[in-house]
Amino acid sequence: MPDWPHSPMHRLGTAGAYIVTAGTYQKKSFFATRSRLTYLCERLLHHAAAHGLKLQAWSVFPNHYHFVAISLGSAVILRKLLNIFHAQTSRHLNKLDETPGRRVWFQYWDSHLTYERSYLARLNYVHTNAVRHGLVREPAQYEWCSAGWFERTAEKPFHQTVMRMRSEGVSIQDDFEVNEADIE
Repeated sequence: MPDWPHSPMHRLGTAGAYIVTAGTYQKKSFFATRSRLTYLCERLLHHAAAHGLKLQAWSVFPNHYHFVAISLGSAVILRKLLNIFHAQTSRHLNKLDETPGRRVWFQYWDSHLTYERSYLARLNYVHTNAVRHGLVREPAQYEWCSAGWFERTAEKPFHQTVMRMRSEGVSIQDDFEVNEADIE
């Protein structure tokens, strides 16, 4: 099957590490309150655990999210997780806003991480994404991100390796505008 230029090709066929980015429809800040960000983050953690994925890094924003996960079984599980997660969070948000049927999620992008340096760079990218968006000065200060958890639980040499890793040149779909004013 050819790759279609209008949407990302999802190659979720093998076990391994993946980075996933998803954005809201028209990049709208649907999750722009503390309670909505908390809900979105909790649902992501819940569904990852329920589907047997081992989250390595995550960051959730009003209009997008990123995560790195390891799938020990078939990566088709990742697709199922995303479908259920997006459907559930859309229904919940539309119920809150009394907008049944409104489109919340637009698309997701995934990459299978097969090289250690690529994996480490993307861990850094996700952990430090709130800093890139100018929301906090230190990654662990952003509460809807794994950076604080990673700092507390990772072995110190591994934490230092990841946090020193350069991630400026990594190819990740992240043209989302986010600022503190977006979070009420």
